[in-house]
Order: sequence, then C-alpha cells, then structure tokens
Amino acid sequence: MVIKPKIRGFICTNAHPAGCAKSVENQITYVKSQDVLAKSELAGPKNVLVIGCSTGYGLASRITSAFGYGAKTLGICFEKEPTDRKTGTAGWYNTAAFHDQAKATGLYAQTMNGDAFSDNMKITVIDKIKKDLGTVDLIIYSLASPRRTDPDTGEVYKSTLKPVGQGYTTKTYDTDKDKVHEITLEPANQDEIDQTVKVMGGEDWERWLVMLNNAGVVSENAKTTAYTYIGKELTWPIYGQATIGLAKEDLDRAASAIIAKLKSNNVSANVSSLKALVTQASSAIPVMPLYISLIYKVMKEEGTHEGCIEQIEGLYTRCLYASNPAMDNMHRYHMEDKETNDATQSKIKALWDEVTQENFHDLSDYAGYHHEFLTLFGFDIQGVDYEADVDHVVNWS
Repeated sequence: MVIKPKIRGFICTNAHPAGCAKSVENQITYVKSQDVLAKSELAGPKNVLVIGCSTGYGLASRITSAFGYGAKTLGICFEKEPTDRKTGTAGWYNTAAFHDQAKATGLYAQTMNGDAFSDNMKITVIDKIKKDLGTVDLIIYSLASPRRTDPDTGEVYKSTLKPVGQGYTTKTYDTDKDKVHEITLEPANQDEIDQTVKVMGGEDWERWLVMLNNAGVVSENAKTTAYTYIGKELTWPIYGQATIGLAKEDLDRAASAIIAKLKSNNVSANVSSLKALVTQASSAIPVMPLYISLIYKVMKEEGTHEGCIEQIEGLYTRCLYASNPAMDNMHRYHMEDKETNDATQSKIKALWDEVTQENFHDLSDYAGYHHEFLTLFGFDIQGVDYEADVDHVVNWS
C-alpha cells in the first residue's frame, strides 16, 4: 500500500515501515560516527536490558548500547503488529528495523512485546536473561504509559496531567486547529495525584530491579537509570509543580531504594534528566507543543539543538561511562543544560511573552516541531519515497 500520515489530535494513527527503518538507520550511522568507546572513560555495557525500547529515548539507548559499544540488547515494548488492512505502530517497525540491522552486524538482539508493568513479563524476561545472557550490567527504564495495572492488587491506575495546589492559566498551541490560545487547568485532587505517581513514578522501576536482583541476573557493579524531564519556569506549572512532576520526584525515591536494596551487588541507580523533545508523550502534554516550538527556534539559532540520539550518546559518554560524571545534589545526571541555562531560557521567555496567533509561525520553529512529529511515525524523512507501494506487513527477524 501507499502510506500517508493520518493525524488525529496529538497522535498519528499509522506509520511507515520504510521511513521507520530509515530513521533507525540514521541513528545507527550517527552513533557509529561518534566513536563512543574512545570517548568513554569507563568500560561500556556488555548486556543491556531496555525497558521501553521501541521509540524515543529508549530506542536511542538501545541503538547506542548495541552500535556504540557492541552490547547484546534485550528490549521490552508494547506495540501493535500490522494486519492485512492496517499498519503496525511506529515502535513495531522501529524494532523490526533494529533487529535487521543488529542481525546484519552479528549483534544479539531480542525483544519481548507485552505489558512491562506485569510480573509475568518480568518473569519471562528473567528467564530469557538466564538462558541467553546470564546477567545484565545496564538496565534502562524508559516507559511512558497513561495507565498501569498494579500487579499485587489488579487495580488499574490512570495518570492525569494537572497542576497541583491551584489552577493554572497559560498559553498553549492546538496542533489540530493551528491555534495559539489560553488554557485553564484545574488543580488535581489527591486521588489523581496518587494515581499519577502510581503510573509514572518509580514504583515499577524499583520492582524491576528487585525482581531481577532476587533472580540473580544483575551483574556486580551494574548501572540503572530512569529518564525524566525537569524543565524550568515556563513548564513547571504543568510539568514540574504538577502531577507529572510529583511522579517524577518519586523516581528519586526509587533510585535511593534500589541502591539500598541492591547494595550487595554495588548497583548504581541514577535519574537522568533529558532535554525536551517531540515525543508521543510530550505531544499530549498541554503547553509543551508551544514551548518545544520556541526552544527549537532558539536552540537551532544557537547551534545547540539535539535530538534523542545525540542526547543519549552524550549521556553514555559524559555520565554513565565517565569516571567522574557531574551530578546534582539528588545524584541526577543532567543532559538538558543547553536548554535550561539562564541565557537560553531568557530568550525563550521573551518569545513566549510575545507570541500570538498572528506571529506564531514567525517566532517559532513549528515547522521543525511538525517535522519531528512526523518522523516519530516514519514520515517526512529524507531518502524515503512516500509515493511508492510498500509492504506494510513486517515481522521481527
């Protein structure tokens, strides 16, 4: 079939297999060009588990591990395979492309497709590690989901994107209507806060590490990190000082708990704060499409813009496998400094105050935002013929 993007709100309901494959190839090419082994002061990973491996930062982590360090990678994702009439999800095609590239290079790559929150998946992964890898020395936690089923109680928790304490009125951009407008968000109640922490906090990350360690499949001196975004003043009311912010703070608690519970293995656990980018998750958060469009404008003019693969390559070489990495007082790694420094933020704030419906496309880089949104689903990628008839039924090798 000839596949064109079908956009509904903040999501694209289809994906292009050849475009996704090209996107994966481009990221692999970048990592190979960086000579990460030479840039890393410490020995890199050998056996890597990526929980949330099929898109965005998780996919970039898997690519960096495999094609930067030659590591064996075991991934977990929750993607829909194609049917006769419908395309698969972008993550499905990304994973298929990664498998093909790994196989061609002689790299071990296996992927489990299912609910990473469930204990059944954890047990399946443990069995796979025992059979194929023995132990893992790097565990990446990069899950983004609107809901989670508690494996102990069976209760389903749902996350909410709301401010905490008081309502908040601010500008936002409606990508559907091409409209800059004000939005008022009512404050979350305690139940909404608690449920969001249950879904997006550190409870599942901690559970993964404890179960892996109890099963004897975590290497001595292993590393684990969970990804977050902290942001600055413009995004704090909806991101930092909000339900999602409280959930992300729970990652700090989980990191400390993991270190304490896995002390005998000397496991290090750190939260990694990364740059704001167009992802399937960020597209759904009020304020973020406008904010990201403005930071792209400023950071591209400054020459500091980075995508997922650049951020993760830097995280590995400057933090995870550096001998003396910089951390804040919560022992977090920070890769968003080119975005959140005062000089850059002051430029973004000036644009934020000035932007209106009439001047939005002049003051922002929405074209860049929209391009990156499309590339998430394999569209608008140079070198791909989108008029060609392609086989959308692709399987993992």
